[in-house]
Amino acid sequence: MARTRLRITPVLALTLSAGLALTATGCGSDTEPTASSSSDSKDASPVVVATTTWEGALAKAAGAKDVKVIVPQSVQHAPDYDPKPSDLAAVAGADYVLYAPFEPYAAKIKEAAGSDAKLVEVNLDNDAVKAKAEVSRLGAMFGTKDAAAKWTKSFDTEYATLQKDLKAKWPDGKKPVVVAQVFSTWSAKMAGADVVGTYGPEAVTAQQLSDLSKKKPRLVLDNVHMTTGTVLPDSGAKQVEIVNYPGKDLDLLAVYRNAAQTVEKAMSAS
Repeated sequence: MARTRLRITPVLALTLSAGLALTATGCGSDTEPTASSSSDSKDASPVVVATTTWEGALAKAAGAKDVKVIVPQSVQHAPDYDPKPSDLAAVAGADYVLYAPFEPYAAKIKEAAGSDAKLVEVNLDNDAVKAKAEVSRLGAMFGTKDAAAKWTKSFDTEYATLQKDLKAKWPDGKKPVVVAQVFSTWSAKMAGADVVGTYGPEAVTAQQLSDLSKKKPRLVLDNVHMTTGTVLPDSGAKQVEIVNYPGKDLDLLAVYRNAAQTVEKAMSAS
């Protein structure tokens, strides 16, 4: 399904290297690209380039089989990555380039590579409802709606099991009181926790520290990719590091399994 691509020139590659500026600003998008097909096609095999494993996992869940990820998993904060000329080669052969709004280098990568790939802004949010919506949207776009629907069904089954298991581990049978980093609230929702406050992505101020401590949370659900260190050091709350990005296998479900295991262990120890 990949289209014919333009040749990458050394001058363009050098221009990209010199001109990229990476700034983190958010994790959401209302962009709605037009769907390419309303039903699956036997020949549908889009070549997808994703800036990170998060976009890559969403593409895989939606039914894409040929997915290339640019930013290595070892880079915890994607906007810190400096794309290499070799990344341009991958983009040049893509049908779709998936990126998040806080990764402004995506458009420059496409431009420098001379690619006619479709740029798709993805809403990176592991909230169950939002994640399923993105998988469905991408499946419609790729022409792999059946695969996306199959993944969604398996997700609903496993997510319900994780919720049930976490509820069974509530300390004293009561909802755990938690404070969560704004991009980790999805894990609190999965655990059925009582979220009494949020923080971030900026560093916690002295006033916030005081206000959050007064809530007497049992757990602090931090974001390992944007951590500012121990959030409530003298509150007695146990801090839990939540991972948002999938691994190299692009298994989005593993993110929920790992978060559930981490939160369950913290609830048992708190």
